[in-house]
Amino acid sequence: MTDTPNASCELPPLPADVVPIVAMRNVVLFPGIVLPVTLGRQESIAAAQEAVRTGRKVGLVLQRDPALEKPAASDLYGVGVLATVVRYITGNDGAHHLVCQGESRFRLAQMVREQPFLAGRVESIAEPQATGADIEARRDVLKERAVEALSLLPQAPAELARTVRGIESAGQLADLIVSFMEVKAEEKQDVLETVDLRERLDKVMKILTHRLEVLKVTREIAEQTQAALGERQREAVLREQLHQLRKELGEGEGEGEGSEFAELDKALEDAHMPPEVQEQARKELNRLRRMSESSPEYGMVRTYLDWLVALPWSKSDAEDIDIERARKVLEEDHYGLGKIKRRILEYLAVRKLNPHGRSPILCFVGPPGVGKTSLGQSVARALGLKFVRASLGGVHDEAEIRGHRRTYIGALPGNIIQGIRKAGTRNPVFMLDEIDKVGASFQGDPASALLEVLDPEQNSTFRDNYLGLPFDLRHVLFIATANVLETIPGPLRDRMEIIQLTGYTDEEKLEIARRYLLRRQLEANGLESAQVQIADAALLRIIHEYTRESGCRNLEREIGALLRSAAMRIAEGKESAVRFEAENVPEVLGPARFENEVAQRTSVPGVATGLAWTPVGGDILFIEAARLPGTGKLILTGQLGDVMKESAQAALSLVKAQAEELAIDPQLFDQSDIHVHVPAGAIPKDGPSAGVAMYVALASLLKRQSVRPDVAMTGEISLRGLVLPVGGIKEKTIAAARAGIRKVILPARNRRDLEEIPASVRATLQFVWVEEVSAALEEALGAPADAGKSPGRGPGDAQRTAA
Repeated sequence: MTDTPNASCELPPLPADVVPIVAMRNVVLFPGIVLPVTLGRQESIAAAQEAVRTGRKVGLVLQRDPALEKPAASDLYGVGVLATVVRYITGNDGAHHLVCQGESRFRLAQMVREQPFLAGRVESIAEPQATGADIEARRDVLKERAVEALSLLPQAPAELARTVRGIESAGQLADLIVSFMEVKAEEKQDVLETVDLRERLDKVMKILTHRLEVLKVTREIAEQTQAALGERQREAVLREQLHQLRKELGEGEGEGEGSEFAELDKALEDAHMPPEVQEQARKELNRLRRMSESSPEYGMVRTYLDWLVALPWSKSDAEDIDIERARKVLEEDHYGLGKIKRRILEYLAVRKLNPHGRSPILCFVGPPGVGKTSLGQSVARALGLKFVRASLGGVHDEAEIRGHRRTYIGALPGNIIQGIRKAGTRNPVFMLDEIDKVGASFQGDPASALLEVLDPEQNSTFRDNYLGLPFDLRHVLFIATANVLETIPGPLRDRMEIIQLTGYTDEEKLEIARRYLLRRQLEANGLESAQVQIADAALLRIIHEYTRESGCRNLEREIGALLRSAAMRIAEGKESAVRFEAENVPEVLGPARFENEVAQRTSVPGVATGLAWTPVGGDILFIEAARLPGTGKLILTGQLGDVMKESAQAALSLVKAQAEELAIDPQLFDQSDIHVHVPAGAIPKDGPSAGVAMYVALASLLKRQSVRPDVAMTGEISLRGLVLPVGGIKEKTIAAARAGIRKVILPARNRRDLEEIPASVRATLQFVWVEEVSAALEEALGAPADAGKSPGRGPGDAQRTAA
């Protein structure tokens, strides 16, 4: 460090009655007080250096706004303190420090310079020398209260109290006290500007009295807190000593009837736990008695005992299985689903006749919105049992099923035990929702943990990691739901009875909308059936043009939009009742979102309509083929999977092999590139069932004949021209009917699936069962096709099934 200030720039000398001014932020210096000041602004540094260079005093004045970077004369208070620069220090880090001693008050008369530093003409204010009994009395009282305040501050140095006692000047005492008090800068400035001695003493007395009261309350609160802590520590020590004395004397741990331990003991008795669980609970209770409440383990053991007491070890709800009532409940809650309802009633009938037998685990599989979760609720209502639901979507930690071990902070049982406790009975209907979306990670595989839960041979001794004790799950009626089966591990799928739920037909959706959706949305929007009516034609228009789904969720949303529009018109008083016809639907829902584009898409050669299965139901799929000059390459686009690419290659090879029979010039294949595209390129597609559609599209392109617009097809092909069976026939045919298709071409070996197709769909579609691609091509093009028959086979004619 150095004590020499930097040399300032050559400036005109200041008049004798002008001093450099340093604007202060939140700091007020009083006469007689030595104060260190850190300088940050260039103007302040220049002013301090000028005072040191010329041997002048410096004026310290508080600025009104501390945030102001370059204050002018109007931004400063009118009264400040003249100070002598005791020392000027420049640190190694470039910081400038000033040690000042206040000399006297002054009034800023005129600012004569603002650059490169502030300088002003000042008028010194003389310190009044008033005396008298009233001044002396105020001084003595102020001195006593200052000493009392210092005694309440443990960090205050003892020399300060002695200094206060030794001051005889009333003005100097007031300035000293207020300078060391923690008060706002504005309050200190008010005292600085008060020249009258009596008034100054009264102001300082008022400020000091308030601070003294605050210090007393603070000391009292601190003493009470310390006393409370000391009492708890004393109680913990005494409790520990009492435990040790009882242990040495071999006396029991008996407690009063109303104590916490007595209540726990009674709760354990009333829980009617199995002997193994009862023994463990007693052991933990004895551990708890010997623990101090301040021990970290005390809360863990207490929470564990609370969980043991809360579980329904022996409490069961009486099952009231009335098959007729169960049938009525299922009919009230769901429309259609005849086979599903029949299987549920069979399940209930067996459970009624053999209550202690092993119940199968039901798994409802189907697209979203078809009523899987609500079916489980209906089963619980039919049985008169509690219903509990655990969502497994996105679960990737085994501890979510089995729970965490008690050694972990914040450990809890898994979802199974938590659900049983929530139900309050050991035989609830427990729904495991979205079981197909369980994922494995480095934290374990929850699907493997579910193996024990869903196995009737093992779940009688299900052991949660938190409890560490067996819990009998045999009486729990587990029902699982899933959208797809492929993502469920084989061993887990093997433990469940799969019940497939397919999408609804348009007629079923119309009936569901009438019975359930419209009523539910009327209640949600505060309307009554007399106020709003929706015609069947309007509902059908919504189903056909505004939704394309297997379930009914979007249909309910669109109905809700219509009702909200009606509610607004009724609330505004424009109408008292609203009826929606088919032509009114676009006024609320806008233009149609879906249209029947099959005729338009298949009006040119090279386009065929296929049928696809998706996790959310069936759908139609367009196969587009184009020929362009080239060297015989096959181009495939549309984000196709490996199996679908191989189907396209097999279809092209089959067309090449049958070129002569199909009346196609073989040279076309060498002189052209074939481009096969499946629209909706953002959606991945895979599977072998588009083989027939690809073959028909390629044959249509090269024969220059358009495929009939009302025909759709599905099926795998072989290089011998055979049509092989595929899955998802029910979903695919429902999608075809929904899209306006009138004829579907299906593999002959899928005829067994005909009974699974809803009657309304069978009445709408004509089914053509084919064994060879030649028959499929003939039906698709609408013209005779003698080509493509396998050697040694019959004519390969299609077999029709019509309503």
